Amino acid sequence: MLLIGSHVSFTSKEQLVGSVKEAISYGANSFMFYTGAPQNTKRCKIDYDLTVEARNLLYENNIELKNIIVHAPYIINLANNKKKENYEFAINFLKEEIKRAEMLGIEKLVLHPGSFVNLDLETGINNVINALNEVIKPNQTVKICLETMAGKGSETCYDIEHIKKIIDGVNYKDKVMVCLDTCHLNDAGYDMASFDLFLDKFDNIIGIDKIGCVHVNDSKNPIASHKDRHENIGYGTIGFESLISIIYNKRLEKVPKILETPYVSSDEKTYPPYKFEIEMIRNKKFNKNLYEDVKNYYKN
Repeated sequence: MLLIGSHVSFTSKEQLVGSVKEAISYGANSFMFYTGAPQNTKRCKIDYDLTVEARNLLYENNIELKNIIVHAPYIINLANNKKKENYEFAINFLKEEIKRAEMLGIEKLVLHPGSFVNLDLETGINNVINALNEVIKPNQTVKICLETMAGKGSETCYDIEHIKKIIDGVNYKDKVMVCLDTCHLNDAGYDMASFDLFLDKFDNIIGIDKIGCVHVNDSKNPIASHKDRHENIGYGTIGFESLISIIYNKRLEKVPKILETPYVSSDEKTYPPYKFEIEMIRNKKFNKNLYEDVKNYYKN
């Protein structure tokens, strides 16, 4: 069965209930959300009653909790320990995000490993290892999915060998997985038109069983550009057919695929394209009128 969804919102008023409703409106059976704004530390208290209501709504719509993903905020940077207080903040905030995910019953948390600004790559990778060894507890139910990055600036994990080294250094390896991002992989230099060859390499180095989710995004930039600019499905340099091949790859059949593509702009407003992109994906047919369809749908 195809597991497809997108990024959805999580508000203090409706919390997970609102997230589920939004996902359903897109025709999704999986989704991802932040438990608060990705750029700051402001977080609402997890409401038990809303969580129960959300779980009932999931059940009624045949969406499994195991296919829902939480994304850790961008402000967490485990790769840089130049300022001790910032490094400790990142570690402690990640611990809190794991607790919040556990309260919601979510089993996977995607994490950008971080940037080694004013340090070196090896030090950055070791910082991630040390931080994860402080964060991860043997009895936690949440698995941290390290995201493949584009290699912009001083990012770590633009090479799957980096992720391999981190997993090797982590004490509780069963608590660490990987989130593949197609835009990031393309921009890092991996050919998404030869995805099976990439999976062969990944399987040999890390193991396909470690893939926890896939962020499906087209890219505005050519391969190996190290830019990290997402594009709508079929409108970028990866292309519709290559992305469809990735989404329907048999080896990733049980892995949730999540869209993080750009909103469509119109009259100083922006609208989510996910309902129409998911429709494209389910039909395996490119929609050349995506932008107009999105604008007309939300205006009417």
